[in-house]
Amino acid sequence: MSVLLVGISHRSAPVSILEKVAVADTDRPKLTDKMMASGRISEAMIVSTCNRVEVYTVVDAFHGALSTVGELLAEHSGLDLAELQKHAYVRYSEAAAEHLFSVASGLDSMVVGEQQILGQIRAAYASADAQQAAGRTLHELAQQALRVGKRVHSETGIDSAGASVVSVALDKASAFLGGDGLRGRTAAVIGAGAMGGLAVAHLTRSGVGTIVLANRTRERAERLAETARANGVEADVVAFDDLASALSRVDVAVTCTGAVGTVVTLADAHRALAQPGRGERPLAICDLGLPRDVEPAVAGLPGVTVFDMESLQRDPAAGAASSDAEAARAIVASELSQYLTAQRLAEVTPTVTALRQRAAEVVEGELMRLESRLPDLEDAQRDEVARTVRRVVDKLLHAPTVRVKQLASTPGGDQYAEALRELFELRPGAVDAVATPTKELGSLTDPTMATDLSAALDPAVTTELQAPRKDGKA
Repeated sequence: MSVLLVGISHRSAPVSILEKVAVADTDRPKLTDKMMASGRISEAMIVSTCNRVEVYTVVDAFHGALSTVGELLAEHSGLDLAELQKHAYVRYSEAAAEHLFSVASGLDSMVVGEQQILGQIRAAYASADAQQAAGRTLHELAQQALRVGKRVHSETGIDSAGASVVSVALDKASAFLGGDGLRGRTAAVIGAGAMGGLAVAHLTRSGVGTIVLANRTRERAERLAETARANGVEADVVAFDDLASALSRVDVAVTCTGAVGTVVTLADAHRALAQPGRGERPLAICDLGLPRDVEPAVAGLPGVTVFDMESLQRDPAAGAASSDAEAARAIVASELSQYLTAQRLAEVTPTVTALRQRAAEVVEGELMRLESRLPDLEDAQRDEVARTVRRVVDKLLHAPTVRVKQLASTPGGDQYAEALRELFELRPGAVDAVATPTKELGSLTDPTMATDLSAALDPAVTTELQAPRKDGKA
């Protein structure tokens, strides 16, 4: 069993493609169920953020599972499979683990070093676990990725080198508005999720005068409003259907709803700009939704500037200091090595245990046979014979079992466990019986990966799949 990753991100696709592939929280369970029902996938987890969709699966057969994931993503997005292939990337086994560790560390984010991805990975795992789609393999992979991400953020300066997408967008809006930037301004936050919370926090630190909040679930907007008020900022909550009225009052708006359709339409913007008292005040809109929340035509209105995900991709503030990024990559490489070693050892342990159990059964069988042949043996003699036989067996097994554990930590180490099973005729059931029964431990020992979906779908190029990069870069 190995981990297969199929993904599309801001590095591989334009925003227009990301919008179509995006998986809303409400759609994630349905898509996960379809993957699990395919019969080719034993575990599945979908990480969907504002700039990536990545499907992590545990599979027996590479090509069959890859076809299943590709077809389901194409069906979900409405894209032709050939078009999807142009923008997708594939990572397999060790390379899949390396990529997730890099993602959790913020190294693969649009804004390098942002921490929001940790919460998004945690939410992806929680969703998979709730659907019983996360077995032991994805459980250990996801938990280790979260630990790696936390370590990178605590031991490097990548947090200060980078910034959240929200802060970069609002910094651009502040520069556009000029003067004192956001200080004393009126701002709107549309959407009360994780990004909405970050927007409120950043606006509060920037000294805005008033924050107007709107969300489909009013209670969540009310909670954010209470947070703003607790920090000395006036906050109002308006109905989600009253966005035009709210926009007429503000200087800057942040939209981050995660909705499938457009939230701020051209008609909404027209009505907002036409409201009495609006005058010639410019309006900056930070569209952080994916799919986008703001109708593209809004950007063409006089006095309105829209900062969307596509423009943020080109902003130099999205980069982290090279020294911090390199330090983060070194941590990822070190943690990956330890993780893979542990996985290989965990895989060979049931084989070693099964071998020792088999030896114990043989010893007990022979001692019982000896008992029937020599029933007159004294107890002391019988005990000495038993101890001698067990010592002989233990000594014979000591070297191969110790050595197979050592070799298991090397690339391709699973082959030694397989050889042990073959040499001693250990049935698969005997090995499975001593493995941990809760969640099956999949192997991440096949050091292969594909760099794009179209290549990986062609069996003829399987031999060209590469191992994780030596420089630690994802």
